[in-house]
Parts: sequence; C-alpha cells; structure tokens
Amino acid sequence: MDIRKVKKLIELLEESDVAEIEIHEGEESVRISRHGSMPPMPYMMQMPMAGALAAAPPAAPVAGAAAKEPEIDEATMVRSPMVGTFYRAPSPGSRSFVEEGQEVKLGDTLCIIEAMKILNQIECERAGTVRRILVENGQPVEYNQPLFVIE
Repeated sequence: MDIRKVKKLIELLEESDVAEIEIHEGEESVRISRHGSMPPMPYMMQMPMAGALAAAPPAAPVAGAAAKEPEIDEATMVRSPMVGTFYRAPSPGSRSFVEEGQEVKLGDTLCIIEAMKILNQIECERAGTVRRILVENGQPVEYNQPLFVIE
C-alpha cells in the first residue's frame, strides 16, 4: 500500500470521530487506531448461577492475606499499547530483550507485540530497573494490560 494513502487515512481519522479504520487492498491491509487516546473498553464478566452461589460456603478471612504480594505502583508499570502476542526476544532462539533485574534506559526495546502479522517493538519510556516481567513469552495480551514493572 502506498505510504501517501496511509498518511491520507491518518489525516481522515484525525479529522473525524472515528476511533479505528481498517482498509484491505488485495493481499495488503492496514489498520489505524486511536487506542492511545481512548480509555480501555470495559469487559463483561460472566456471573455464576444463583445455585452455585447458594452452595458455596462463605469465605473465611485468611490470616496471611496481609502478607500477600505488595501493591504495585501504577507509575512503574509498562502497559501494552495494543492487542497482540507478546514476545520477549526477536526470534525463538535469540536472547530476551530484557531480564528481571536488568537496568534499562529510555528507548531500549523491552519486547515485541505481534498484531496482524506486524511485529511492533515496545520501547522503554523511562530509565530504571526491570523489577518484574508480568507476561509469559508467546502469551496473548490485551490493550492496556500490564507487561513490566520498571522502578
């Protein structure tokens, strides 16, 4: 697809109230989305049937519940900018982009998210240390899902 057409589509999207557009031309396709400026879509949770609720005994408070994992500060999380498949390395036999405990700086590649057969490099938006990797290699990820904790 011609880059001029893609630029024109971006301009049309910016001028309208449309949040996302997808165009197919033969075997080529392009999808342009404004997900970065939109809040995440709420998900519907399936409620258990009333009979299952009645049969379940009331939950007793656990003594060690306070000793659970500490709360993670939202400011330290790197979230997925799109829906796709999470990859820690550029290819199956390659070394991971980052490991837990590794120092990273602004612009370092953290992972790849494959969306519609396009490999999108996710870069670090601040310097720090990778404290936790919250997603397994090859796992599907949702928009705005936490991927890393960088402090």
